[in-house]
Amino acid sequence: MTAKHVTQSVLTGVQKSAILLITLGPERSANIFKHLKEDEIEQLTLEIANTRSVASSTKEEVLDEFYQVCLAQQYIAEGGINYAKDLLEKALGEEKAKEVLGKLTASLQVRPFEFVRKTDANQLLNFIQDEHPQTIALILSYLSTQQASQIIGSLTPDKQADVAKRIAQMDRTSPDVIKEVERVLERKLSSLVNQDYTIAGGVDAIVDILNTVDRGTEKHIMESLELDEPELADEIRRKMFVFEDIVTLDDKSIQRVLREVDNNELAVALKSTTEEVQNLIFNNLSKRLAAMIREDMEFMGPVRLKDVEEAQQKIVNIIRKLEDSAEIIISRGGGDEIVV
Repeated sequence: MTAKHVTQSVLTGVQKSAILLITLGPERSANIFKHLKEDEIEQLTLEIANTRSVASSTKEEVLDEFYQVCLAQQYIAEGGINYAKDLLEKALGEEKAKEVLGKLTASLQVRPFEFVRKTDANQLLNFIQDEHPQTIALILSYLSTQQASQIIGSLTPDKQADVAKRIAQMDRTSPDVIKEVERVLERKLSSLVNQDYTIAGGVDAIVDILNTVDRGTEKHIMESLELDEPELADEIRRKMFVFEDIVTLDDKSIQRVLREVDNNELAVALKSTTEEVQNLIFNNLSKRLAAMIREDMEFMGPVRLKDVEEAQQKIVNIIRKLEDSAEIIISRGGGDEIVV
């Protein structure tokens, strides 16, 4: 697989998004991943993993563009296109303001709701499905046939008939009403325009993100990559460390990790793991402490899987921190065998 070195100012939306996520760091990127669709996560994962470096000039261009677009979106949300145009002209100059607004509303004046015609139908559905049927009907009337059919097909049966009837009976709509609906919808969609920044990507970057997201997201991404990009999946997995991988640590390292772990957190983390992992942990605790934690596990009763996974992730984060500070060594294969 050929690594990409991003040096050109002409970037796709996916490339810009990947650069943004890399720069935000694993924790914030993990939170963003939770709100993306599966295909978007897969696409961004591949892009981040395949991006090795970003030129300084490209970083500046992307940062500047994101800042300007976010600024424009804010102004539009506050007072509409004309208000945004006036403020942007004062801040950026007439030409630059025109260019920035052009990216957001280039054909807005030609055809209403043009700015959503390239938006994914499922994503758009999330923003409009709870609107009044008349509002939905108005928006669908200006979308492509394919977009409109996807959206109306995903509505509840009773709402489908109502919206269809309103579209069929629609004649003329006041320009002021159209502009108001556009303004509200664009303000909602503006939440999709996140912020800025850039840096370098690569496998290490996606490993950091995957080690921070919830276990369900991590498993889905890895399973998808194993089907589509098995070599990349193997490379990522060699660098990843999940809770069950604690069995690869030597006793001295496990004891060092356990000194940083809260006993209550450890009891929760062990509630849903293999017997091998439990025995390894208990063998590296004093008999008294091991017995106490076993007792806690027995008497705490059922525990939400989410709580177990969060406790396990905290321990994984401790392991990664100790590895970064060279207090422990994780053997990851491929020449990383430890010699003593």
